[in-house]
Amino acid sequence: MLKNGAKKAADVAGSVKKILITQPRPESDKSPYFELAKRFNVELEFHPFIRLEGVPSKEFRKQKIDIQQFTAVIFTSRNAIDHFFRICEEMKVSVSQDTKYFCVTEAVALYLQKFILYRKRKVFYGADGTNKSMFDVINKHKENEKFLYPVSEGQQDNDICTWLKSHNCEYATPYMYRTVSNGDVKEVLGSKDFDVICFFTPSGVKSLFDNCPQFKQNGTHIGAFGVNTSKAVEEAGLRLDIKAPQPQMPSMVAALEKFLAAK
Repeated sequence: MLKNGAKKAADVAGSVKKILITQPRPESDKSPYFELAKRFNVELEFHPFIRLEGVPSKEFRKQKIDIQQFTAVIFTSRNAIDHFFRICEEMKVSVSQDTKYFCVTEAVALYLQKFILYRKRKVFYGADGTNKSMFDVINKHKENEKFLYPVSEGQQDNDICTWLKSHNCEYATPYMYRTVSNGDVKEVLGSKDFDVICFFTPSGVKSLFDNCPQFKQNGTHIGAFGVNTSKAVEEAGLRLDIKAPQPQMPSMVAALEKFLAAK
């Protein structure tokens, strides 16, 4: 893939054998990824392109944000949930039982059970995993709410922030963690020719070019999960072949299944 011999997309179609998932390998052998691999006889390799570093509470304090002043929290990932409650614990902040939680997907919403008594809290999530569906839910409950939207460092300017601003919502976007590119991506890409690479965050796309500035897509198919990731892929000049979530395709597994079935 990093070699000069370009493969045309047409040559790859129908012969997808190796797929790189830029996330950690699932802990359970019952993951739908493995069922997909068996069904279509493809080889899956899992390797995260990024790692997360939590922002110390001392550094968070410099942002001068009082968590207890906010009545609602927006979560777009499990990582955001982890670091939000980590910061609260480190700073001995008690989150009100009346706090509302708005999540981009049901899976993210259900992850809150790790930290709160789910049934006693007000938890909302989008119908189809898109930002738009989450906006529809927020729009119904935004009156008199002050929104806290925990993000990764450098991600304070995105579609969600634009929506909140355009709808005159009072909000803050503290960063509670940061993403760092894994340094062994070049080694992983150089060891095998992958027919498909699937990304899940804009930072993963950035890591690709941090490690391989001269990367050429050639015939490699690119998949992206999430609006911001898809945007990052296209802004990097890559051709986006597999996009999720979409209607009837709420996950990357579902999007890959449709893609492989069409080959």
